[in-house]
Amino acid sequence: MGKKVALTGNEAAAHAIRQINPDVIAAFPITPSTPIPQAVAQFIADGLMDTELVTVESEHSAMSACIGAAAAGGRVMTATSANGYALMWEMLYIASGMRLPIVMSVVARALSAPLNIHGDHSDIMGGRDTGWIQLIAENSQEAYDTLIQAVKIAEHKDVMTPALVAQDGFNISHAIEIWELEDDNKVKEFIGDYEPLYPLLNTDEPITHGAWAPPNWYFEHKMNQLKGLLNAKDVVKQVGKEFGEAFGREYGLYEAYKLDDAEYVIVAAGSVCGTTKDVVDNLRENGVKAGLLRIRLFRPFPFGEIAEALQSAKAIAVLDRVSPAGAQGGPLFSEVRSALYDTSTRAPIINYTYGLGGRDTQPKHINSVYETLKKIVETGKIEKQFDCLNLRGEWR
Repeated sequence: MGKKVALTGNEAAAHAIRQINPDVIAAFPITPSTPIPQAVAQFIADGLMDTELVTVESEHSAMSACIGAAAAGGRVMTATSANGYALMWEMLYIASGMRLPIVMSVVARALSAPLNIHGDHSDIMGGRDTGWIQLIAENSQEAYDTLIQAVKIAEHKDVMTPALVAQDGFNISHAIEIWELEDDNKVKEFIGDYEPLYPLLNTDEPITHGAWAPPNWYFEHKMNQLKGLLNAKDVVKQVGKEFGEAFGREYGLYEAYKLDDAEYVIVAAGSVCGTTKDVVDNLRENGVKAGLLRIRLFRPFPFGEIAEALQSAKAIAVLDRVSPAGAQGGPLFSEVRSALYDTSTRAPIINYTYGLGGRDTQPKHINSVYETLKKIVETGKIEKQFDCLNLRGEWR
């Protein structure tokens, strides 16, 4: 059993990085993730890590340095948020295309404009198709646990794909929670040593990275890259089970909270799931068959498992913490609805946008979602397929 500590989500991520002790970290400060590299710098200064911390002039440079270090054969990590993550965009594709198992802690935050530094999922959802594994934590404990697991997932020989672990900006990153900090040696033993498959600095077996791929080879390369990403699903389950055996907290692709017989189901990701669990508990005490499906692995999206888990639902609401930006619904809604299309379930599905720019989502807002689901089942009618939670005025 680990040591109970009361620390923020950012401190949880920093301690995970300290225990992983990667060869290289390259980072540029941006709110709300700045405390992570700041704490890591202090750990290095105190002699608790021997990581090479590369300070750069932008997030684009940070990811570029990570790519170079990973190609050379190093275990590499970084941290960022929001506009910094967006500035990495070009390099995110290069990291995944080169199959470099970089691990990144992302403190999810709104994107400008208007300027806002608070939490939502605009950044990570914008980068959902860059070829990275995406894991979303609910709380500080999971942010810490998942960063440790992400190293083993990304470096697995069948995966060799970069991975990001997201936590909600300020709701988690700056909130103090009680969580378990594991023993340094036990974490080191869990992740093991990194043995790169094709290090650039191995002059005995010279290779080329970043080569030109003409039309008669580019297609094959990208589909092989996709196989690595898809392989991550089984590895996430395997590593989550191994983590449970080592530390007593097992993780899967998603969390089913009182879902077995649930008729009214919310699907969501991130810190809002803690609030939703409290609402589910209260509704259950009053005989309402409410449930929650919390998404943990968003890329690759486990569509078969998610569809199977939702078979008992009579009505489903998907919560997206990002604007749908002109699509039929938010990214999570589109994935869940698509996953159910080829199954026997024809439960009505509605979509809410919530929490943009750090807007509060309180139990009364989650209660209103379950009330709407009950009304849909009772009447057989959907009045609004898309709506907003806690928005001034009525949406359309």
